[in-house]
Amino acid sequence: MHMPKVLLGMILRRGCEPAFRSTFVWLAVITRANSGWGLTLVALVKTVAYLGLEARSVEVQCSVAPGLPKFNIVGLADKAVGESKERVRAALSSMGLALPPKRITINLSPADLPKEGSHYDLPIALALLAAMGVTDAEQLGDWIAVGELALDARIVPSPGVLLAAIHASEQEIGLICPRAQGSEARWASEVPVCAACPIRSRAWSKANRPVAISSRSKGRKLQSARWKSLRQADTIS
Repeated sequence: MHMPKVLLGMILRRGCEPAFRSTFVWLAVITRANSGWGLTLVALVKTVAYLGLEARSVEVQCSVAPGLPKFNIVGLADKAVGESKERVRAALSSMGLALPPKRITINLSPADLPKEGSHYDLPIALALLAAMGVTDAEQLGDWIAVGELALDARIVPSPGVLLAAIHASEQEIGLICPRAQGSEARWASEVPVCAACPIRSRAWSKANRPVAISSRSKGRKLQSARWKSLRQADTIS
């Protein structure tokens, strides 16, 4: 769908008022988005930020948009978080996936909250996979994800899982963490805990949901209806 000629003409008129021009610029943007010229979808994954002995909610927002290829992480991230893009890039490469030649933006919201640590690797990777259409972020809507990524896509332990588990329990949502820290997370909370396998596993594909699920009580039903069909497995002793 092309922009109506009358709108285009009115935008280009020299004598129109500033507010008038602004209104039609927004109309142009809306028309462009609706026509599919530059429509961008944002994938969301939940995680946490550690402030002392407290965990705060953080939303990882991933946008893959047309433009010059670039991978940016914004939202008051420290150097360890900034380096996450290289670990994520290498992990996806080990899975046989390449980053799309587009402008990738990761926003860690709220933007005024300091973000430190390598545990953002996993939520960033999951949000990016969802934005690329490899996995479904809606399945992760009721989960908090923490974990560092190795270059071969293994999910390795990261500090703070105990605080993340306590926060997940307070929010009454599940926790996805490294397999080696699953028992620690389960001890700290009553919520379902997913001791995650490497993201290169078929368990993270769109057709296969994660099955490494454990909770304090064997066979406990998950709170979200999206996850009712999950096969529960005692992966944590």
